[in-house]
Amino acid sequence: MEFDLIEKEPLEVKAMLDESSSSIMLLDVREKWEFDLCRIPESIHMPIAEVILRMSELDKTNPIIIICHNGRRSLHIGLELIEKGFDNVINLKGGVDQWADDIDTSMTKYGMKEILENS
Repeated sequence: MEFDLIEKEPLEVKAMLDESSSSIMLLDVREKWEFDLCRIPESIHMPIAEVILRMSELDKTNPIIIICHNGRRSLHIGLELIEKGFDNVINLKGGVDQWADDIDTSMTKYGMKEILENS
């Protein structure tokens, strides 16, 4: 069975948050060091390795926007959640890296150097 995951650009996600931030969960699936370095305000941290184990903590009724560094890890875990019965999952296309370019230019950015140092 194939599942489609909705992907939204940072500007689209920002518009959603501006309209109704109370019912949307921002789920950041990056590693702790990444989350500590920079994050979108109101994000909840749950490393990708823990998401399936902790999915009972996630609300199936309201949208969940999944966030990672560039949108790849969040895409994969989003598809897994859809397979597990979540139908309200949205991937932040381009991740926090694109968010920093499009929405919050003061956000700290990181790249391969930091990733290698923290691996």
